[in-house]
Amino acid sequence: MKNNDIKLAIIGLGYVGLPLAIEFGKKRNVLGFDINHKRVQELKNFYDKTLEVGPEDFQESINLKFTSNQRNLSSCNFFIVTVPTPIDKENIPDLEPLKQASKTVGKNLKSGDIVVYESTVFPGATEEICVPILEELSNLSFNTDFFVGYSPERINPGDKKHRLTSIVKVTSGSTPITADIIDNLYKSIVSVGTHKVSSIKVAEAAKVIENTQRDINIGLINELAIIFNKLNIDTEEVLNAAGTKWNFLPFKPGLVGGHCIGVDPYYLTHKAQLIGYEPELILAGRKLNDSMAKYVSDTLINSMKFNKISIVNSKVLIMGITFKENCPDYRNTKVVDMVHELSNQGLEVDCFDPWVDYKNATQDLHINLIKSPITASYSAIILAVAHQEFIDMGYEQIKSLGKENSLIYDLKYVLSQKHSDIRL
Repeated sequence: MKNNDIKLAIIGLGYVGLPLAIEFGKKRNVLGFDINHKRVQELKNFYDKTLEVGPEDFQESINLKFTSNQRNLSSCNFFIVTVPTPIDKENIPDLEPLKQASKTVGKNLKSGDIVVYESTVFPGATEEICVPILEELSNLSFNTDFFVGYSPERINPGDKKHRLTSIVKVTSGSTPITADIIDNLYKSIVSVGTHKVSSIKVAEAAKVIENTQRDINIGLINELAIIFNKLNIDTEEVLNAAGTKWNFLPFKPGLVGGHCIGVDPYYLTHKAQLIGYEPELILAGRKLNDSMAKYVSDTLINSMKFNKISIVNSKVLIMGITFKENCPDYRNTKVVDMVHELSNQGLEVDCFDPWVDYKNATQDLHINLIKSPITASYSAIILAVAHQEFIDMGYEQIKSLGKENSLIYDLKYVLSQKHSDIRL
């Protein structure tokens, strides 16, 4: 397949697929496909609810078309799959979206076609799970009639500095020729270049350890924060001091949610357990990070009791529900766990976040999301996410939301040490 012969389709138009479709649409004809008809209609009107893409990006992507009709995929010969790969309530990988996407592609697969997966998976998933589906639905043979590749996504939601085109792209293919075709295609949009590896499994493994490494490091800092709090030492001051050494890694404590860091390690540990190895360090980090919502809630309850603030009939304001700052993404947010912990203790919890869609977030998360906080109403205020809007508010405005003897619990170092009653 020559570069000019490629008829490209992007399967899944979320945080990963849409920016990819936009960039390719500036260079070549692209068909963006999503099963969500409402999402497709919004994109046709140049509206992206994830805020990763603006109206000007749509206008520049003159060769991009959107559809929710699977039949339109039949004219394509190169498919890039970017659907989510979540975990279930038991922290087991949920590959159903990936399987369904593979079925959609398989029904439209023809001899000579190439399918590239970007969704985060455990090593071996592409060839062991996706390829058999493609073969079954297409009646074609892998590496004879069609070919497959894997190029892990590295999108960082809300990050306006590290964009798709400025992050090195890892690529791979099921044959050397396929790998070259895939690598050259991505090179056409990634200005900083690509890194081609020897196999699909290597590319899958590279992706899954990126966030596993971050998860373990954050878990370490969270544990240190717990220890330092018991020792009456300010964690931020310790981290700033340690950070003066050139090789100290600048991680900070906090709730670990989102669709990547809180999920990807479970994909790797799942595969490890399947082959008879029981991971220790990775699962220890996950256990600690998953426990932080309870730790924060218990710490607040104890501080309220210590300061003789009644728990019964008291209201708590949580500022920020997204999994990270300056981003509308609330997938797998651990703030919800904190809401449940506090509610179970008898507190009434209001949540406020100027970044999220009020209606959708309320329906999805089943929390009491308010459109604006009520002045002088709260016995405690938790700064859970460091949105720029909260930083701009400053201490006086944030403090005014609480009652006279209210507490401020700053999880993200939005305020200075002297303006925070409790810090993580």
